[in-house]
Amino acid sequence: MPGKVPPSYAFKGSEKPLIGMTIGDMFDEIARKYPDNDAIVSLHQNLRYTYRDLQKEVDRTARGFIALGLKKGDRLAIWATNIAEWIITQFATAKAGIIMVNINPAYRTHELEYALKQSEVQTLLLIDRFKTSDYIKMIYEVCPEAKGSKPGKVRSQNLPFLKGLVMLRGGSQPGMYTWAEVLRMGDELPNDILLERAESLDFDDPINIQYTSGTTGFPKGVVLTHHNILNNGYFIGECMKFSEKDRLCIPVPFYHCFGMILSNMACMTHGATMVLPAEYFDPLSVLNAIEKERCTAVHGVPTMFIAELEHSDFNKFNLKSLRTGIMAGSPCPVEFMKKVNTLMNMTEVVITYGQTESSPGITMSSTEDSLEQRVSTVGKPMPHTEVKIVDPKTGKIMPKGETGEICSRSYATMRCYYNNPVATEQVVDKEGWLHTGDLGILDENDYCKITGRLKDMVIRGGENIYPREVEEFLYTHPAISDVQVVGVPDLKYGEELMAWIKLKEGVKITPEEIKTFCKGKIAHFKVPRYIKFVNEFPMTISGKIQKYKMRNESIKELGLEEVSKMKTA
Repeated sequence: MPGKVPPSYAFKGSEKPLIGMTIGDMFDEIARKYPDNDAIVSLHQNLRYTYRDLQKEVDRTARGFIALGLKKGDRLAIWATNIAEWIITQFATAKAGIIMVNINPAYRTHELEYALKQSEVQTLLLIDRFKTSDYIKMIYEVCPEAKGSKPGKVRSQNLPFLKGLVMLRGGSQPGMYTWAEVLRMGDELPNDILLERAESLDFDDPINIQYTSGTTGFPKGVVLTHHNILNNGYFIGECMKFSEKDRLCIPVPFYHCFGMILSNMACMTHGATMVLPAEYFDPLSVLNAIEKERCTAVHGVPTMFIAELEHSDFNKFNLKSLRTGIMAGSPCPVEFMKKVNTLMNMTEVVITYGQTESSPGITMSSTEDSLEQRVSTVGKPMPHTEVKIVDPKTGKIMPKGETGEICSRSYATMRCYYNNPVATEQVVDKEGWLHTGDLGILDENDYCKITGRLKDMVIRGGENIYPREVEEFLYTHPAISDVQVVGVPDLKYGEELMAWIKLKEGVKITPEEIKTFCKGKIAHFKVPRYIKFVNEFPMTISGKIQKYKMRNESIKELGLEEVSKMKTA
């Protein structure tokens, strides 16, 4: 039919093929190619490893894990912050064919117990403490039998799979090995054992379990393979034009896809340097690391970049070495993207969109994209990746330019949710399409724009409102530093908008002034009825805003509990 709008489908091919290797084989190849390049610079630990050094440390660690009795496919969990040992464990488990389970450093006893039990972990690596969290006390609460056990011989009624505990730092503890003891065990094991293990591995083997951040409820264990992780990290690096000369400052947490794959794996596959500014995010440490180590790139979620830009000492640092980096994890405010481009010298900063279930990258902007394309879209499908936009109710593909659910299909799609086939079938359909739960559009040039979450969409009096659109408008107000918009129940319209607003330092403004600013500029039904000024938002440790918590808190504060219980059509 003449003039018919084409369907919302895009496929990004590539001149570069997928890498058909295990992570361990790729690591060894990079270490041979760039032995003297800095691999890890951990400023807060005062540690430096070249790729030659790191290869030796990874190999002895992998042998140590084998000496602990861990077989191919066994699960080893790591409960730690951004320390060099985390990266060493990441590559050592891959070399030994052990599935690494990432444990969120913010987890408390209930969440820790759930993750260890659900993923059937045999060995747990842990640090002594993180901020107010006493890890040793918590593991003894979850597994009291450990205190009276010999190291490696734990017998827990509550955690039947758990046998070994290893202290990454903090000295010897009852029932636990120390990290140094595991390394000594690795030194005593012949290297032939590790080579034999490596020969038995396949790049389609599962190698990682990551728990989803829990922005919409209880986490699920995403199972990823060598092929998923290695290739996604490689093509993320390619999109940033990474080479062995790049030095990446990594303030994002390793336990999350962002740190582990977009950062660590992108560096390793290109022989680039991983710079660790601090154990956890601190804006001053990031600025210091960039200047001191002459970093060419830095990663972060929008809230991190905002904290860096608004730090009182920002102008004291020389950031001229910066070229690129990634802003991802949650929607990027246009105004701050522009500041990152100019004030931080990151003229080639890019946006990545994805989720853990897709290893994680689905779309990405390129260094050649215009500023407008980089601030208003999340780029095009990544190499070897298909994207389509469908009607969430019917599953039918939408015409280009129309909003629907974003679906992807590629090498990066997860193997499954661990021990959860029902949940797996709910997000990966029979044709292999991953249903993201995100709403967006594909334009005529295949650029993707996120318009919100399926669960975030607000329907006010029959009008569909996408909070992202309202947030982007409110960011243009000179007094607003950050803003998040949620829907709350309403007797008359079904739902109304509520804006949580973080003001710039020293600025005062009233809700009425915010509403006046909106009038005449956005449709009346998009003007937030309720406005709340806050200092921070509820979010996961990886920087994702938890809107369901905001909504629940707003309902209580506004006294809308009864209204929220009313049934709607």
